[in-house]
Amino acid sequence: MAQALEIISDEDRYYRADNFPKGLTRKVVESISHIKNEPTWLTEFRLEAFKVFESKPMPSWGFFPNFKVDIDEYVHYIGANHKKKKSWDEVDPEVLKSFERLGIPEHERKYLAGIEAMEDSETIYANVKKELTDLGILFCDIDTAIREYPDIVRKYIGTVVSIGDNKFSALNSAVFSGGSFAYVPKGVKTPMPLQAYFKVTAASSGQYERTLLIAEDGAELEYSEGCSSVQDKGTNFHTAVVELIAHKNSKIFYTTIQNWKKNMYNWTVKRGLCHEAAHITWTDVNIGANTIKYPGIVLQGDNSTGDILSLAFAGSGQIQDTGARIIHVGKNTRSNILAKGVSLDGGINSYRGLVKFTTGSSNAYSHVKCDGLMMDDRSQSHAYPYNDVSGQNGTLNYEATVSRIDEEQLFYLQSRGLSEDDAKLLIINGFCEGVTKHLNVEYSVEMTRLIRMILEDGKVISEHSDSAVS
Repeated sequence: MAQALEIISDEDRYYRADNFPKGLTRKVVESISHIKNEPTWLTEFRLEAFKVFESKPMPSWGFFPNFKVDIDEYVHYIGANHKKKKSWDEVDPEVLKSFERLGIPEHERKYLAGIEAMEDSETIYANVKKELTDLGILFCDIDTAIREYPDIVRKYIGTVVSIGDNKFSALNSAVFSGGSFAYVPKGVKTPMPLQAYFKVTAASSGQYERTLLIAEDGAELEYSEGCSSVQDKGTNFHTAVVELIAHKNSKIFYTTIQNWKKNMYNWTVKRGLCHEAAHITWTDVNIGANTIKYPGIVLQGDNSTGDILSLAFAGSGQIQDTGARIIHVGKNTRSNILAKGVSLDGGINSYRGLVKFTTGSSNAYSHVKCDGLMMDDRSQSHAYPYNDVSGQNGTLNYEATVSRIDEEQLFYLQSRGLSEDDAKLLIINGFCEGVTKHLNVEYSVEMTRLIRMILEDGKVISEHSDSAVS
């Protein structure tokens, strides 16, 4: 007698969107793909990544052992799979309130280029202006792109940051949810920055957005994002993967301000690929969290160029291990790295960077400058440069400084009528200016406010003091 086939219902086979357990299993990965109704090729992409993640040990280098990260202590998908909203009036009032504090409605009114907002594992708001559509620019969250532009996503995803690049690129590839997708066609320029906001609210959860930006030949793409999290006692883990593809003669300008809570772990893999005569600029600001992040550029095409501008603040109980990676492959390539780190209240700040001239490169040029500023004798500042110059006729300049705030400068500014707090603010804003001057106006104003809040929190200046420094 034939044995009856066991029928497993979807309810038993997959987790509900709002009821994922802690830990990472094959069922977690398959459930995310099922909830999003993804094509078979992407489910296979996730499962392959899960196998790679399981096969790789946790990192043991640098400061990572200090972080004591246990992946099984986090819920890796948070969300009820709600339909995305097209109007702020449709968004839940509590969610709306949290985003209004970030100033998003103001940005939405001012910018023409569209916006998306993500909370935990789901994109909760998306709006693309008609002006973008008329130009042929595609801008949406990555989940929508997988459904509506699968050929483009499949062509590029995982080509700049591969599944096997490291343990956490594999983790993101297995469980990613949300993130941005942009495609700018040949010769087109984004009229204003594309914008995205990511917010973590659920305690003991992981957030894994995936961003994919593509500029075709001669195109110009400008993208800005902000990140924040709710302050609570539970830790969170954040691993994003960002891939930029700049085709011949194109330009990509990517800006991020990550303002996470302190008791959060942040390992983000960001890398761009430059084809012939293309350019990529990363502007990267890190506040809060214990962070490991090194935005990278592969200068593959001849005459390609790249800039990485990095600013990090390390306060009490924090380690900011940030920097840059640039690999020169083509001929006549140029790169510039500017890294600024501020340590206060016992925080540890480090620059960790790689500049590599491959054997086939020739006439490459790179300039690296990393500066550390310590606000007290309990804080630390480190530099770990790694330079590999194998190409022909290449030039690499490297300079680094570590200093305390200058007492003579303080005295001079106070003698000119500034209070001690205003003098400190002026000096620190001046120290950061090499990076912050590249922010757009709204982000620059926000950054000035954030610097004041950081210094108040680290007891460098008094709270709520009247200030003549804006």
